[in-house]
Amino acid sequence: MKRVKDKQLLVGADFAGFPLKEAVVAHLRQKGWEITDVGVRSLEDTDTDLMFHRVGLRVGALIAEREFERALIFCGTGMGIHIAASKCPHVHAGVVESVPAALRAITGNGVNVLAMGAFYVAPQMGIDIAEAYLNAELGSGYEWWHNFYEFHKLAIDELEAFDYETYKQNGFKLKHLGDYPLKLERKPENLD
Repeated sequence: MKRVKDKQLLVGADFAGFPLKEAVVAHLRQKGWEITDVGVRSLEDTDTDLMFHRVGLRVGALIAEREFERALIFCGTGMGIHIAASKCPHVHAGVVESVPAALRAITGNGVNVLAMGAFYVAPQMGIDIAEAYLNAELGSGYEWWHNFYEFHKLAIDELEAFDYETYKQNGFKLKHLGDYPLKLERKPENLD
């Protein structure tokens, strides 16, 4: 598997997401990242196989097959490509438009496919989002929150194990793999 710690990243964009993807990829390459691009690679590219949902499915498949640990995807809104990638097993995708959302997507939700929309995210913001996302991991940044990692890892594990037919047969009740107290905590005053 190509991993973030080894600076290996999968990307994909449709024509609308192409300009944002190009800005983010140029920055990451300057930082030593090896990029595998499975989407539009030039504005002249009119191959219909590169429509947003087809690129999303391609990226999702490479994550599902565990060829890559994480990916960045881009379309006009981030929504369509994210929906497509999410159709593949083991894909936990999210759409973000800010650095705090990108951090929470990875630290709290273990998102392995992060989508951005070029209609809403400026190039420098896209770069900042990518940096935040790629420099964090599940549980990092919330060490003060009791059981933060365990609570969120449980959710990821239950989603990984989810089978709709079993859920339906069980009266739409999820089989719990464990439990943690439900309590929103506030950061203690004495921490910086």
